[in-house]
Amino acid sequence: MSSEEDKRRASQEIAYCEHILAKSGTSVLNRVLPSQGLVTWKHYPEPEVFDPAHGAQWYYHCHDNSAEVGEHGHFHCFVRPDGRESAPCHLIAIGVDARSRLTRLFTVNQWVVGGSWRDAATANALLDRFNVELATPDYLVNRWLTAVVSRYEDDIARLNVERDEKLAATGRPLTEVLEDRSIEVLSQLRISA
Repeated sequence: MSSEEDKRRASQEIAYCEHILAKSGTSVLNRVLPSQGLVTWKHYPEPEVFDPAHGAQWYYHCHDNSAEVGEHGHFHCFVRPDGRESAPCHLIAIGVDARSRLTRLFTVNQWVVGGSWRDAATANALLDRFNVELATPDYLVNRWLTAVVSRYEDDIARLNVERDEKLAATGRPLTEVLEDRSIEVLSQLRISA
């Protein structure tokens, strides 16, 4: 669990990155998305960001219905616990609006992101490893995203537990439920800007 001091520092880091980007006439999304336009469902940037020192990985994309759920798109955050060749563990999705403001945190079913299924206890134990200390593709975006996961670590852990509870509540075998395409978002937290 994050201490109040950890949350405060992470909040300051988020604000700092947003301030520097705004002062430079840009934003998190402007730094991630190509200038020639966004393609729905495509992952940005290419290739996906991966920090080999921590196993942290992320990408951004949007869906056809992103506006209907109150966002421009979202970042998917993972950790590959045993390096680039290991299966990714999805930690959380982070929704943002067109101005790069946080809108929600949410978990998804396994079929949505693939990788290797990890229960909440295992996934939550990896949250501290989501640290993208890379200059590319954008240093401030990497710092911002790392700080968002740190700031909301307790909420993310709770959402992962809720995810598992919702899956268990179906009463069906886990392997079956993880591939059920009628179940996509399992838990979420709305964030007001």
